[in-house]
Amino acid sequence: MSRPFRFGVQSYAAESPQDWRDQARRAEALGFSTFSVADHVIGPGPALAATNHPVQNVAAMPAMAVAIEATDTISVGSRVFCTDYRQPVVFAKELATLDFFSDGRLELGLGCGWLQGEYEAMGVRWDRAGVRIDRFEETIDVIRQSFGDGPVEINGDHVNASGFEGLPKPPKGMPPIMIGGGAKRILGIAGREADIVSLNFDNSSGKIGPDGVGSSTAELTARKIDWIRAGAEHRTDGRGFDDLEIEIGAYFTVVTDQRDATLGQMAPMFALEPEQLAEHPHALIGSVDTICDQIVERRETYGISYITFGASNAEATAPIVERLAGT
Repeated sequence: MSRPFRFGVQSYAAESPQDWRDQARRAEALGFSTFSVADHVIGPGPALAATNHPVQNVAAMPAMAVAIEATDTISVGSRVFCTDYRQPVVFAKELATLDFFSDGRLELGLGCGWLQGEYEAMGVRWDRAGVRIDRFEETIDVIRQSFGDGPVEINGDHVNASGFEGLPKPPKGMPPIMIGGGAKRILGIAGREADIVSLNFDNSSGKIGPDGVGSSTAELTARKIDWIRAGAEHRTDGRGFDDLEIEIGAYFTVVTDQRDATLGQMAPMFALEPEQLAEHPHALIGSVDTICDQIVERRETYGISYITFGASNAEATAPIVERLAGT
């Protein structure tokens, strides 16, 4: 049985404090289930320009806290936190505090980091992917223990903590954990550990570009689902693949009646043919009716039931949310 659809809004920036509050409130009023921020730190300059990543002008933790205070019902999260940027025990405490103040509205998005130029600009050590992922797994362990009962006890290769209990405790139980990524190992971990799996590009190149976009074509996304499914076979909580929620960022969304022309203009930007972009799981281009049909089709094909739009598309995609949310 398919999961009901739900939709999120992700924002990178605020023009003013009031603008940020208004973005969160608007997402809530339009029926989106989640308002999330990304987790990038450096501002404009040659380091960021080399990554091709947009500017994020607000830090994730305080931005989430403000969004929590500005809203009443919508879940608030980061899509996704880079665990390498934070001391794990402090990170766990900050997350627990956000969940406490939101009365259980935290959606806990986690990733192992991928934007190499940002690491280097910040002076954060850029280890090979296997080491970053090992450290990521140990950080998940600390977070789970901190949110649970009893003392935190972990003696890992990268994370060591013991002799204390994590506080505050979650008001509504452990918040849902989202793990995002696009490569085989991280998606296997997501299948094994997450409640929500966020499909993303394989960003092994350490920057945004055609290679990453090309790693998430329709065919390669089907392979990613297989990796998630294989990871879910190793769960220890009695759940399986069918219990997971599959999320995706609809990064290339254009609500338009000029679908063919738009595809023809956009596809060369990503070294794709228009037909490839039309079927690309991160792209939704066309009228409201066309996009709704594609979303339903992709749930049948991949199991994707949770779609996140950029904040600039919140108003344009509101009719899609109104039609499909909860169905």
